Amino acid sequence: MTLQPEWASEVYQGQFGEFTITQSDRIGVIVYRSSLVIAALSFAIGSGLVLWQGENLTVLRVLTPLYALFCLALGVSLVTIHIYLAPLHRLLQLFWGIGSIAATVLALSTNEPLPLLVYSQPMALLGIGFTFAALTGIYFKEAFCFNRVETKFLTPLVPLLLLGHLAGVWPIVGEQVLLGIWTVLFIVFALRKVVQPIPPDIGDKSVFAYLQQKRVAHS
Repeated sequence: MTLQPEWASEVYQGQFGEFTITQSDRIGVIVYRSSLVIAALSFAIGSGLVLWQGENLTVLRVLTPLYALFCLALGVSLVTIHIYLAPLHRLLQLFWGIGSIAATVLALSTNEPLPLLVYSQPMALLGIGFTFAALTGIYFKEAFCFNRVETKFLTPLVPLLLLGHLAGVWPIVGEQVLLGIWTVLFIVFALRKVVQPIPPDIGDKSVFAYLQQKRVAHS
């Protein structure tokens, strides 16, 4: 006789019916959270190097691979995140794709560390900024669904910093402070996700089933 874990037999009452949580559901959440942690750590290391080793180009050479790791982890997060509105989910993935393509083109066009290139040429944010729009979408989703304090600050902070840099309105010290706050809150957010119970991240599976049925009926 095969023993099933307790969670596997638990039945949840959703808005449109009952549902259970499968092993695949749990693995998806674990992958989502692990990817967020990797993205946050690579972003934090890169930001730390910029803030404390900003004049050391030899050290800053690792910024481009760190950014690549950040983008890859963010992409995995956007595949495994649970969002009820499929068009919004696809839009965030599209934003990530546009930003990643722009970053690849920029990285291949210069020997300069990618983040430093973007800093010195703010117009590059018109392409690479789509990646951070996708990240902001994750912050917004987490703030809306789980009322997380850190994501309530991150949702407006990211566009304020990037659009402010694009417009040239932030002083250097101001940008450094905002980047430091972003880094700390991103780490807090990712680590808090690790200890959050898994079922809330899966959401109400009956809603997903209902929306899928509606899409099939209208196709």
